[in-house]
Amino acid sequence: MPMEPLPARARGLWEGLAGVPVSFAPMGGVSVVVSPQSGLSPAGWVGVVTPGGSAIVTAPTASTAVTVRDALAMVPVEALTDPDAVREVLPVARVLGPAALSYVSPAGFRRAGPGAPAVEQLPGGHRDLRRLERSAGRQDAGEAALDEITSPAFVVREHGRTVAAAGYRAWPSRTAHIGVLTAPDSRGRGLGRAAGAAAVAHALAAGRLPQWRARPIASRRVAQALGFEELGAQLSIETA
Repeated sequence: MPMEPLPARARGLWEGLAGVPVSFAPMGGVSVVVSPQSGLSPAGWVGVVTPGGSAIVTAPTASTAVTVRDALAMVPVEALTDPDAVREVLPVARVLGPAALSYVSPAGFRRAGPGAPAVEQLPGGHRDLRRLERSAGRQDAGEAALDEITSPAFVVREHGRTVAAAGYRAWPSRTAHIGVLTAPDSRGRGLGRAAGAAAVAHALAAGRLPQWRARPIASRRVAQALGFEELGAQLSIETA
């Protein structure tokens, strides 16, 4: 049985995370639904996700849904995850994101090339990961979320020190949410790419859909180097 194309698999994931029955509208359309338990955003916030050229927007209450539906009616789908564009039509207190959403198929995956550093496998809770997180700082460690992975950790060591690591958290719809972290003094040398490639290969071998959600440009470039296709973005909005 042929595998669904990436946009269809990504949409299926986010339709499930919406928390209520909803489907993506045709290309360029926006579906706004009331979902207090939405997985698209923190509780009480508005969640926006745009994989594949259309959008799902979840709102915590019926009144907020009406306001959001009316405000976003004239905003193009590609601008729905642009905080500045959203602020022009909605009273916004805070935003999280946007984060680019990228996915890769077995056929599109590009492994680390010849000469890539050796990658070792460690348990996901290994203390070396915590040391790497401390060296990287709270913001970067939070972005990678290696403390949440359910897979093994794939690490690159130099002189006995773990300088890059990757793994994934099992998400619904057999999705593997990839996280990669490199020590600040070891970046720009392909170490995160090597660790990330090992994590992606493990996920694909398990029949999972690798997802790369990234805000920093550097992280998006690593995803592209591994063959990920950027399909859209995610944004969370707290209305004023």
